[in-house]
Amino acid sequence: MNFGIGEFYSLSCALVWAIAVVLFKKAGESLGPFALNLFKNTLAAGLLGLTVLFVSPTVPALPPLSLLLILLSGWLGICLGDTYYLRALNQIGASRMAVAQTLYSPFVIGLSALFLGEHLRGPQWLGASLVLLGVVLVTWSRDPTRSAIDARSLRVGTAIGVLSVLLMAVGIVIAKPMLALHDFLWVVWLRLIGGLIGMGVIVAWRRNGPAVIAEFRTVRHWPQVIAGSVAGSYLSMLLWLAGYKYTSASVSAVLNETAAVFIVLFAVLFLHERVRPRQYAGITLAMLGVALVVLR
Repeated sequence: MNFGIGEFYSLSCALVWAIAVVLFKKAGESLGPFALNLFKNTLAAGLLGLTVLFVSPTVPALPPLSLLLILLSGWLGICLGDTYYLRALNQIGASRMAVAQTLYSPFVIGLSALFLGEHLRGPQWLGASLVLLGVVLVTWSRDPTRSAIDARSLRVGTAIGVLSVLLMAVGIVIAKPMLALHDFLWVVWLRLIGGLIGMGVIVAWRRNGPAVIAEFRTVRHWPQVIAGSVAGSYLSMLLWLAGYKYTSASVSAVLNETAAVFIVLFAVLFLHERVRPRQYAGITLAMLGVALVVLR
């Protein structure tokens, strides 16, 4: 068993992201997905800018191609991926989105095998399968609220959710080599800037800047918006990319899946929700899968 710093960062990211998802779900009641994504990324870019200023103030000499790839990674994963994720979260709910998000690690594993030459070993494949099965058992629900969403909205929302996960996976596979070659904090910050540039282009193209600004005047849950933005865009992004820097993309992606397990645990601890035997079984399988994934 080799539980290194990269694995620690990846699991910590899952924990912090689970907190952020709960906060974002509440924030989404009064702020649309694009406006919420714009706010959280702007706040995170400011916090990361200050972090870079104090920790790594020397501007790195980035080759033009590296800079382009970092910005492209941010545009795909942050501008498009995060916006679609928040839209799907509002449309189909957190539990269904958690199930759709189980495609994240297969996407990353496949793309990493094609473009980064990474491969999981036999026990790690078994562990990845157990994590995915555990997450599905934990999050799958057949409660009566399913009827509140019509079939077409469910299909469209699920498709948007899957697309968001694919865009995140492509973005992180593009960023992985950049994290190994260049200063970590600068890559994280420039990636965020790439996402914000993309969002600025979208606002200019749609000419809806005043409408986006007007959304912030109706926000009813500012504490959740701010706390979710700090947790979901600043802390979790640092932990997320640190995990990819210090361990393989395939292993990190699987460990990130445990966010769904943490979401259920938070529901039990803070919302006093009842956990079914199926969910206990899912948590057990996911944790066993994590042990196999970090096996060397």
